[in-house]
Amino acid sequence: MSELNKLTIAEARDRLRAREVTASELTEACLGAIEGAGALNAFVHQTPEIARDMAARADKRLAGGDAPAMCGIPVGIKDLFCVKGVPTQAASRILEGFRPEYESTVTQNLWDAGAVMLGKLNMDEFAMGSSNETSAYGDAVNPWKVDDRRLTPGGSSGGSSAAVAADLCLAATGTDTGGSIRQPASYTGTVGLKPTYGRVSRWGVIAYASSLDQAGPMTKTVRDAAIMLGAMASVDDKDSTSADRPVPDYEAALTGDIRGRKIGVPREYRAEGMPPQIDALWQKSIEAMKDAGAEIVDISLPHTKYALPAYYVIGPAEASSNLARYDGVRYGHRARLDAGDGVVEMYEKTRAEGFGDEVQRRVMIGTYVLSAGFYDAYYNRARKVRALIKRDFDRVYADGIDAILTPATPSAAFGLGEMAEDDPIQMYLNDVFTVPVNLAGLPAISVPVGLDGQGLPLGMQLIGRPWAEDELLNTAQVLENAAGFVAKPARWW
Repeated sequence: MSELNKLTIAEARDRLRAREVTASELTEACLGAIEGAGALNAFVHQTPEIARDMAARADKRLAGGDAPAMCGIPVGIKDLFCVKGVPTQAASRILEGFRPEYESTVTQNLWDAGAVMLGKLNMDEFAMGSSNETSAYGDAVNPWKVDDRRLTPGGSSGGSSAAVAADLCLAATGTDTGGSIRQPASYTGTVGLKPTYGRVSRWGVIAYASSLDQAGPMTKTVRDAAIMLGAMASVDDKDSTSADRPVPDYEAALTGDIRGRKIGVPREYRAEGMPPQIDALWQKSIEAMKDAGAEIVDISLPHTKYALPAYYVIGPAEASSNLARYDGVRYGHRARLDAGDGVVEMYEKTRAEGFGDEVQRRVMIGTYVLSAGFYDAYYNRARKVRALIKRDFDRVYADGIDAILTPATPSAAFGLGEMAEDDPIQMYLNDVFTVPVNLAGLPAISVPVGLDGQGLPLGMQLIGRPWAEDELLNTAQVLENAAGFVAKPARWW
């Protein structure tokens, strides 16, 4: 039973339905794995009693023949999702002690489907980061290792990617504002799916940048991503950006047939200085698409080069507005005040103590670009660039392209502490291949396809048409099958 945590969702579902294993046994295997993985710092709030209770209820449903695909599946929840009565801090000191009185729509959907919560997962503070080094809980650590270097599991969903890669859970929730599902998936050899903006409700997900944030699954396989997305997605009256569209049977869409599909390869993504291993895996993936009967088409997305600067204006601008609510008045951290301090001093001291350096940096940038005299020069201009980026994708898809194939990241995982803290731009460049997708609101997925020269995983990104996650997942599974990636990190933790 100790190996049950290594199962995929699909394997566990089939064994649960066949009564070969129980949800309780599956849950205990994961709880045991978590207990032995403290060095990864992936789980920051464990909920073993809740997990055991949910598993017992899942077993009753399974015994009664009421078994949705996620019933009895143990999952980890990124600390950005509000779970009623469970600490939810967005990895920030400013939300110290916060226990929501309500449930996010995504987690409620998962519990309704019978999933089991193992606990809350580490992340970059308020999802602002690409390495999980801005967390109030400390760094999450990649289970993949080179010599004695501790590597980043990516960010902001670093705890989620590390937990899935290390088999601490069968799957995890993540959120993606500029690549925070796909980049960590690439760094850990897992699958990360960012759905179309509006496919999954944002209700109860602590906001970073509301026009960019989107929740999605982080899993071991593409099939698992299809199963989990089916449980997560729904229309939601509590989220005005939630789309009233039917949720397809994503797993049924995995036919493996992409004959006649047109796969675009954008020339602008051939970045100068790209590591040769990534370029070689990109070419190998292109050939795999050809061999499967797809047509490869060279395309142009000319405004891609403006995506990063536009994102790092729009994201901080929305963050400065969203994070204004954290003031120490109603909940969370409140600074100790001196005699004579008033409400202004309370705000200043609380926010200075509660927010980390990166969050403060982005809030200040956002406030600046929204201020009188700079709004048109920065924020309004960035919005116009965003429209041009979206138009590039719209034009390509209107010309018959079904999906776009690019690298997921410009490198493999780097060492914790190796990015210069005094040069945040260096860190921001990790999002160069992922950010355009968020600006355009499109679905995209990272699939592991190989190892670099150090033996670290690398992923390829497929970008799909709006609302066509079923087609995207089918194409991704073809790529997954062709790559045959089965490598796992050697246990050291």
